[in-house]
Amino acid sequence: MAATLKPYLEAVRKTLHASMCLENFPSQVVERHNKPEVEVMSSKELLFTPVVISRNERERVKIEGSINSIRISIAIKQADEIEKILCHKFTNFMMQRAENFFILRRKPIEVNVAVCFYVLSLRL
Repeated sequence: MAATLKPYLEAVRKTLHASMCLENFPSQVVERHNKPEVEVMSSKELLFTPVVISRNERERVKIEGSINSIRISIAIKQADEIEKILCHKFTNFMMQRAENFFILRRKPIEVNVAVCFYVLSLRL
């Protein structure tokens, strides 16, 4: 188990490190607005290609980047009923406290994703 976990985590770490090159970039559509491009998707030239790093079909990390923000979606393995309950309790705990975490999204983008983070250039 540890033999496959280390390269997976190393790939996630290096990809996150490479994608954290964010800069403050105002909106090209509305003057004096600084919208996160990964959410708005108003300009295709400002979006990077999404990267999915997968350990298996149930454990994966999706990193969607743009010039001024990153969305990180993490899918956690839920093999049996106990792991599903624990994951559900953990995500509910995190969602109830989303205002305290500046980078946590309240609702994940995809159905099978447990946690979704959202990093802006203003918060680095």
